[in-house]
Amino acid sequence: MTANAQFSTLLLAALPELRAFALSLTRDGPRADDLVQETILRAWSHADQFEAGSNVRAWLFTILRHLFYTEQRRRRREVDDPDGKRAAGLMIRPEQQSHLEFEDFRHALGRLPPLHREALILVGAQGASYEEAARVCGVAVGTIKSRVNRARTHLMALLQIEAGYEFGPDDILKAVIGHDRTDAGND
Repeated sequence: MTANAQFSTLLLAALPELRAFALSLTRDGPRADDLVQETILRAWSHADQFEAGSNVRAWLFTILRHLFYTEQRRRRREVDDPDGKRAAGLMIRPEQQSHLEFEDFRHALGRLPPLHREALILVGAQGASYEEAARVCGVAVGTIKSRVNRARTHLMALLQIEAGYEFGPDDILKAVIGHDRTDAGND
């Protein structure tokens, strides 16, 4: 029998006792099963650290115990909030202007026609050249230039700004909204 097969046999033999120990700690069947599974995964991934001839049960129980208490420490900082109401009540509205501008921008970007939004994201946010964006979209370079120009113009109208430099300190947002009159082409 190979070393892996022997180790695997030892792990399998310890499963019932591990589950019983996990149940005694968690008092919850599914949680105990998760804990046992994580213990076996951890033991298997650290099999090289196990010394042949030593007590595998004690080693596994120690791993399980450490995992349980680590989980307990983590859970102490967590709050049960399945519907998200508690988190929503704790939310603090940002005071930073750039965050508010970004939210306005994100909303306006979502209102653009999909083809214009795609072109604008490729050229403005991703930094692709017009040629690269045209290849990605399978259209002529002039079409991409037109879509980007129209998207920028539409965004500026939605955001009620006259020039890209009026929009926040973020360079990426400026690049997306940056309006270059030489972009115009055919759509």
